[in-house]
Amino acid sequence: MNTREGPSYETLSVEERTDRVVVTLRRPGARNAINGRMIAELHGVCEELERTPKLLLLTGHDGVFAGGADIGELRRRGRDEALEGINSRLFERVRRLPLPTVAAVPGWALGGGAELAYACDLRIAGTDAVFGNPEPGLGILAAAGACWRLRELVGESVAKQVLLAGRTLDAPAALACGLVIDVVPTDRLAAEAHALLDRMARSSALALRLTKLVTDASGAHPVADDLAQAVLFESPDKQQRMTRFLEKKGGRA
Repeated sequence: MNTREGPSYETLSVEERTDRVVVTLRRPGARNAINGRMIAELHGVCEELERTPKLLLLTGHDGVFAGGADIGELRRRGRDEALEGINSRLFERVRRLPLPTVAAVPGWALGGGAELAYACDLRIAGTDAVFGNPEPGLGILAAAGACWRLRELVGESVAKQVLLAGRTLDAPAALACGLVIDVVPTDRLAAEAHALLDRMARSSALALRLTKLVTDASGAHPVADDLAQAVLFESPDKQQRMTRFLEKKGGRA
């Protein structure tokens, strides 16, 4: 296990384990607001995970996931910066990481912070978690994925309540609409998030990777299922796992 902070990362804590990377958003005094430096550092994490695929756990420091994007930076941005998709390109990169990603959300996940959580494959919430997208109140829209990704996650009606009516989703509401997989005591959030990752880590990494690719592909396509399954059927991991399963069952299916 290796934790890297300080000179390597100014806005993140990054802990590397054998099967996962744990990234903590860390901007004390700014509610972990997402600024340009954090975006650049998260791109660096993504680059490493693309090179060496591992599970990703993303969380926030000091009881907050991320209170939004850095408003000071947003105020200085103009048309050209908007067209660069500074936040949206990172969040889509997170979405496309090879292996599953989990956001463990304590406290506020607002604006860009919510959109970063939406980009993860799964979300688990502390009892004090709150999701929201107040961008229209600042004269902008939630342009880093929320306008379409949230609709896919919770349906059109709830998405419009959040995006247009300014509704926030507390932990019970987020669970009820399927945005999060579970709500757990905040002091147990890290442990429960790791337990979720432990369950996934016991699965075949290749099977997880191909399942994610097929699930994220636009539209159902049986050929993609067949091709992915063909790769897995030929893998030594599949043979070993099924052999162990049958041995435990005494040779019975």
